[in-house]
Amino acid sequence: MTDNGDRGIDWVERSGKRAKGRRPEFFEDPAVDRLYSMTLALAAEVSALRERQDTVERLLNENGTLSRADIEAYEPDKAAADERGLATKAYVARIMRGFQQAAEALEADDPPIMDWVEKLSKD
Repeated sequence: MTDNGDRGIDWVERSGKRAKGRRPEFFEDPAVDRLYSMTLALAAEVSALRERQDTVERLLNENGTLSRADIEAYEPDKAAADERGLATKAYVARIMRGFQQAAEALEADDPPIMDWVEKLSKD
């Protein structure tokens, strides 16, 4: 698969290339890192599919018909781009909510709920 044949870039081959150096490790179990990596890659693919679907819907709405060339050539206007941007932000926020909640819990001044439960059960 090449980029319209004009640059000769094989994107499938490039996507399978291994980055130089070690992969960053965030969790004790490397399987968890791989799982998060796969999940985020799938989320990116879904995001791309959502934009493509939006393109198809807009072109069908506007023209009543479409071709692959129409889809590939589509450039959203400012209103469509803004709408897509908001939808993408909401999508990412839903995916990342668990991470956000964990970070918020670490930053919170309040002790974890179990500390309160233990304290209240002693009184």
